[in-house]
Amino acid sequence: MNLDQLCIDTLRFLSVDAVEKADSGHPGLPLGAAPMAYVLWTRFLRHSPANPSWFDRDRFVLSAGHGSALLYSLLHLSGYDLGLDDLKAFRQWGSRTPGHPDRGLTPGVEITTGPLGQGFGNAVGMAMAEAHLAARFNQAGHKPINHFTYVLAGDGDLMEGVASEAASLAGHLRLGKLICLYDDNQVTLSAGTHSSFTEDRAQRFQAYGWHTQIVGDGNDLVAIESAISAAQLETERPSLILVRTHLGYGSPKQDSFKAHGSPLGPEDTKLTKRKLGWPEEPAFIIPAEALAHFRGALALGEELESVWAGALRDYAEAFPDGAKELESLMDGGAPAGWDADIPVFPTDPKGMASRAASQKVMEAIAPKLPGLFGGSADLNPSTLSALKGLGDFENSALASGDLQGAAGGAWDYAGRNIQFGVREHAMGAALNGLAAHGGLLPYGATFFVFSDYLRPTLRLAAMMGLHVVYVFTHDSLGVGEDGATHQPVEHLASLRAIPGLTLIRPGDANETAEAWKAAVEASGPVALVLSRQAMPTLDRSRFAPAQGLRLGAYVLSHEQGDSEPLVLIATGSELGLIVEAGAMLQGLGHAVRLVSMPSWELFEAQPNAYREAVLPPLFRRRLAVEAGVAQGWSRYVGDDGDVLSMERYGASAPGAKVLKEYGFSAAEVCRRALEVLARPLRPQRTECLPVVNSLIQ
Repeated sequence: MNLDQLCIDTLRFLSVDAVEKADSGHPGLPLGAAPMAYVLWTRFLRHSPANPSWFDRDRFVLSAGHGSALLYSLLHLSGYDLGLDDLKAFRQWGSRTPGHPDRGLTPGVEITTGPLGQGFGNAVGMAMAEAHLAARFNQAGHKPINHFTYVLAGDGDLMEGVASEAASLAGHLRLGKLICLYDDNQVTLSAGTHSSFTEDRAQRFQAYGWHTQIVGDGNDLVAIESAISAAQLETERPSLILVRTHLGYGSPKQDSFKAHGSPLGPEDTKLTKRKLGWPEEPAFIIPAEALAHFRGALALGEELESVWAGALRDYAEAFPDGAKELESLMDGGAPAGWDADIPVFPTDPKGMASRAASQKVMEAIAPKLPGLFGGSADLNPSTLSALKGLGDFENSALASGDLQGAAGGAWDYAGRNIQFGVREHAMGAALNGLAAHGGLLPYGATFFVFSDYLRPTLRLAAMMGLHVVYVFTHDSLGVGEDGATHQPVEHLASLRAIPGLTLIRPGDANETAEAWKAAVEASGPVALVLSRQAMPTLDRSRFAPAQGLRLGAYVLSHEQGDSEPLVLIATGSELGLIVEAGAMLQGLGHAVRLVSMPSWELFEAQPNAYREAVLPPLFRRRLAVEAGVAQGWSRYVGDDGDVLSMERYGASAPGAKVLKEYGFSAAEVCRRALEVLARPLRPQRTECLPVVNSLIQ
């Protein structure tokens, strides 16, 4: 057996043995795709196993994440900090080798890929990041940013809609340093692709604007190497290499869906090893020659990194300003003084929509926040999220013809505005890829109701703790004439249910400014939920400073008088309602505390003492007001409180009319508040304990 074949079979059977020991996993992909992975990782991939975070490394994404055992075998053999015991603990409690790749857990894993198609979209975002940073910083003779993004995808990836959107976007942008190896094994989890997936994939991607090649034999190393070389030379189009493989290659289950999601089993594992000339025992064999060959990546990686560090020093001497900015971006975080020009909005009873306030904040911070990079899903005129004058991220070859809607400035990869098109799925996946790549603070904007399209990517961003900012506008019934389909009702509750996602719904222009400060300084994903309609800009000489937003909730004004206190709580555009209603109730002699609660997540992060200072346990009469479902509010209003909410879908009419008809008016707030005050207090749980104890006894 020659060295190449020895290495390939080492990959195969490390993966098979890991799956077999776990009695769980997917052996089919590693058996079939090992040859192309071997060629890529040993002949092309520029990486540094001793330093997985080296900035100019090539990125590798296993979009077909169910084949994770193959990736873990590659990482271990290449010298990453992933031991053989980690492979033996595949899919076990506390291990670093979970069923699907998990960023931040396993050294060398770039992105968490679970749902199929997501990794493909993430890779598009990574390639966008490389193209953008290279365009901004590379100069003649100096290329501090110069790497490829590779993705290994399967049939399921290309079936999912998110991949179609992402492929279309990548083709339009002509991302020539994006290369996809397609494991064309023609088998899915439950059937052959003949039953559901019969279009010509090569022609489909050609129509997207991709360069395509077909490798007819997935074991032909020469053909695979030639195809990757050709893809690297194709600079004007992303590349798809369709590699015809055999799922479960060499096993009795070859080309059967039974090799997809289940271990081969002890007998079939022995038969597979016997057929491919591999020792049946013991498991987890790593021949010394194969290990030495793979471990060459350590020395090569150190050399590549050293050469890059020297080139970076040369770049700094020639272009000190550019080098300083690039270094800041690579380090992450916001530069000093980035928020110095954020406006303070004057008191205004008419006020402005929080989307408009957000626009003014973005215009103020973008020049001093060079990593801010993003765009909208074809909604800039409505979300007001363009970075005016800072260019459009486009291939310069397209800088002619109908350029309406351009943000102004350059029309090339250096532009900081992304036209995602009507592609929320791809936008979300690309944003995750941009954030995972590093060096940028990506943002994406769309109507709040369309956050449904981003939910899988929102969840993954939260799971990974990626720093992404989502600008969701048109946040309530105030959308008005577009009707129920465009009026979000359940979406606040839906997004609040995602662990690790911080949702902020500011109640006036100055809270919006504070929301952006919180978003930029966050360590994970943040959703800014903004209004279409105008909201009063509060008089902060009468009410507490808007900086209270950073604590999630704060007392806007304290109760006055000796009567039983009533707490009115609101978020977003409903804040103005409780301010107006509070004045009316105070005029009737009631002691009213007003609480602005723009972010549950930020509030829950505060010490208990602060939370109880805002919502004292003895203040049991509470009314929350929010133009969405009441789900979740019980934790804040308690047994004696109430919620003025929206428990059905909206209607098509002017926004003010819709809000009034559904009860979102100061008069209705007063009526509901008086009902809360009139109810007898329910026995507290502690008051029930004697009864409970007697029943137990």
